[in-house]
Amino acid sequence: MPFARVAPGSVRDRSHPARPRITELRLSAFAGHRGAGFGLGPVTLFAGGSGSGKTSALRAYEALARLGGGAAVGEVFLDPGACVPDRARPDGQRRRGFRIGCTTDGPEGPVRLDVAVQAEPELRIVGERLTSGGLVLLETALRDPSRRTVQAAWHTAGSAPVTRAPLPDDRLGTALLPLRVAGKTDGQRQVLAAAEQTVVALRSVFACDPRPGRMRAPVPTGSGRLLPGCDNLADVLWRTRAECGRRHAQFVAAVRAGCFGTVTDVLAEPLGDGTVRGLLDRGDGFRTAFGRLGDGELRYVALALVLLTGPGVLDVDAAGEVPEAMQTLTVLADAFDRSLDPGQRSELLRLAARMGDRGHIRFVGAVGDASWAAGAEGITVVHLDP
Repeated sequence: MPFARVAPGSVRDRSHPARPRITELRLSAFAGHRGAGFGLGPVTLFAGGSGSGKTSALRAYEALARLGGGAAVGEVFLDPGACVPDRARPDGQRRRGFRIGCTTDGPEGPVRLDVAVQAEPELRIVGERLTSGGLVLLETALRDPSRRTVQAAWHTAGSAPVTRAPLPDDRLGTALLPLRVAGKTDGQRQVLAAAEQTVVALRSVFACDPRPGRMRAPVPTGSGRLLPGCDNLADVLWRTRAECGRRHAQFVAAVRAGCFGTVTDVLAEPLGDGTVRGLLDRGDGFRTAFGRLGDGELRYVALALVLLTGPGVLDVDAAGEVPEAMQTLTVLADAFDRSLDPGQRSELLRLAARMGDRGHIRFVGAVGDASWAAGAEGITVVHLDP
């Protein structure tokens, strides 16, 4: 499939160097992509028609994030056959697979992670490479297909140049290194620092696709963490409105800019049966329940809240051992502009750019047409052709 390439390093993103972040997504062989490398800025839009590969790019990003969080490969790729490149033929042992990777930047400089996954006949990670400055810090390979392990070698630079040991073939080796590397030599400490940067950059990812049909009805209280479909938006509002008045005021201002009519507040109302419903306060004694809002307004409200919150509010697997000040949340939004009018999508993009400039949020969205975002400051547009 033809595609537009964004060369590594072509996206200038030097802000907040202490915060680990993904600066490139590589789809060497994944679904409809071959040999693709996409530079990612603080706010990135994948643009293209149906079948151009927007959704698969976001799916690969989310898969890397989940692997970085320690998830097993079988939990991440529920339909691995769909990830195999188009027209890929099996080898003599009936094996087919795919390859994905990324580059992170942060205190350790650019660090590359590349992963090879066998999809058939058995799902397993068959190869992995972690490199920095041209130096291979970790490399794994499948030596014996009858065993559920790969042979790993990581940089030591001590009495022996590398350390070799088996690792499980269903987990990302980079995420396991802190449990296996002692950190006694400079080489080992370099490996650990690069692995930590990669894992921290990957883990704080929130794949968001607000579903208005699920947001209109009252929801039970108590969860407090926003789900990817934003079903429990009203319950999360019940929590966030009381937690930080300044942030809530920013959220109300954003909603006011994107919703029809006067908006003086956004609140949640308990109904006495253990449920809560969302409301827009119109300021004249009249309130509009979420159940009466259009799809575009509800998606806009949900996305605005996501961009103004963080891992403590969203249902994400953040790196709990790393201070939040050293992390950046990445929001993935497929069909980002669905149901949004031109004013709403532009306002959300400005909000994403503002939060990205502060270093709190990175945003990767998929849209059919990004001509409306052309020339916008701080926005990276990756054009994909079917």
